[in-house]
Amino acid sequence: MIFPRFRRAARPDTISVLYGTIVAQARLAEFYRGFAVPDTINGRFELLVLHLVLLLDRLAHDEALRPLGQGIFDAFCRDMDDNLREMGVGDLAVPKKMRGIGAAYYDRAKAYGEALAAGEGALASVIARNIYGIEPAVHAPRLANYVWQTARHLAAVDRQALGAGLLDFPDPAAISEACDVKD
Repeated sequence: MIFPRFRRAARPDTISVLYGTIVAQARLAEFYRGFAVPDTINGRFELLVLHLVLLLDRLAHDEALRPLGQGIFDAFCRDMDDNLREMGVGDLAVPKKMRGIGAAYYDRAKAYGEALAAGEGALASVIARNIYGIEPAVHAPRLANYVWQTARHLAAVDRQALGAGLLDFPDPAAISEACDVKD
């Protein structure tokens, strides 16, 4: 762009709404009941990162939405920083912890991206390792199915809708019920 200073930045309220939608989706009880995601700090973090990766990948495929994606990632970083401080992590330790969070995000983004390109079996394996911490994980194929449906759903969301902060995710309860996984 010739005049980068005149580039329209994403509106803070749009960023807040989209990031809030990601957080709300990752906190749905169905993930912890129907998908057996561990209801721990790590389990919640992993679901948040999973949804963040899916949305940021969608935004990255549209040049006009890339600044919005950067704003959402910045909101994620601020949120993680705030959460660390609320948990009692000292000011001197926060930067080190944030580097770890950043590395975790980029590792997950790469792994999920490669797995989505490779196929459903690869995705279930990555989910088993990252979210459940074990391989094989009984519920990983169910969650992989949700991720596939979510990625397809986000790919179809209109640019203007995303730019206006309008976002929804598939209902995990409907996907969980549709899967025939024996516990």
